Amino acid sequence: MVESSYKRFSYYLLLLPALILYLSIILFPIGMSSVLSLTKWKNFQMVGFIGLGNYVKLFADPGFLRALWNNVQIMLISVLGQIPLGIILAYVLYRKFVKGFKFYEMMIFMPITISSVVVALLWNRIFSPVGIYTYFVKWLTGNPDYVMRISESPYFAMVPLLFVLLWMHTSLYMVMFLANMQRIPKSSLEAAKMDGASESVILWRIVLPALANVIFTSSIFAISGSLKSFDLVFAMTGGGPVDYTNVMSIYLYKHTFTYNNYGYGSAVSLVIVILSVGLISLGRALYGQFQKKFD
Repeated sequence: MVESSYKRFSYYLLLLPALILYLSIILFPIGMSSVLSLTKWKNFQMVGFIGLGNYVKLFADPGFLRALWNNVQIMLISVLGQIPLGIILAYVLYRKFVKGFKFYEMMIFMPITISSVVVALLWNRIFSPVGIYTYFVKWLTGNPDYVMRISESPYFAMVPLLFVLLWMHTSLYMVMFLANMQRIPKSSLEAAKMDGASESVILWRIVLPALANVIFTSSIFAISGSLKSFDLVFAMTGGGPVDYTNVMSIYLYKHTFTYNNYGYGSAVSLVIVILSVGLISLGRALYGQFQKKFD
């Protein structure tokens, strides 16, 4: 009995540093943001508590709803675009369908190693109204008056950004999937080939089930990364024009550090945290159901 109590005390003692660290850097900032989100600020000073006033204002603001929708678009292109494309590219390299696969592996991985600011400048040269694409279309069609105006459309202004995000981050998932595909026993693939299985059957019946854990982990990364998108969007468009490409993190940044409204900015940050936790929990629940069905 005494020995059991001693072990339990030892466990708690060893957990204490990690618990203090977790409370300090995770729960304390969230708690402080929760309190600040209930306050009103003016000229760098808190002028009083307004309850849920910031949240009511937030969800009535078309600018925030626009930013929220843009984050949803980024999340969709991340989960339904980057991950499937990463699996396909990894499978092509894993099965060595192309010669010189090491070269292709390096070239596909390269975008993620480049700074987001450099990537933004590069693609702005292509997608701007006076960029390379506009010159190319003028040359191809012979129309000297053509100007690319996709960024002026409230419906399609996000398309260049989504394309660049797809181009930039797919390589990271490709490397993750390729590393895990190389752990699949070769004998399983050889047996399937001897039984006459096609490549699509091998991919669907052998490779994808073996990657289930990695696909789930990648989906978590994609969801959390989508909700906190900032650097590339800020460097490429700054959220403009007319907030057409604004996202929640830029909306938060402007209201907190440009307009000095810390209460309103804290409300935005708490919404981002709640959405992240909710979506990740939903993903875990769906994955749990998937495991029960196929175990």
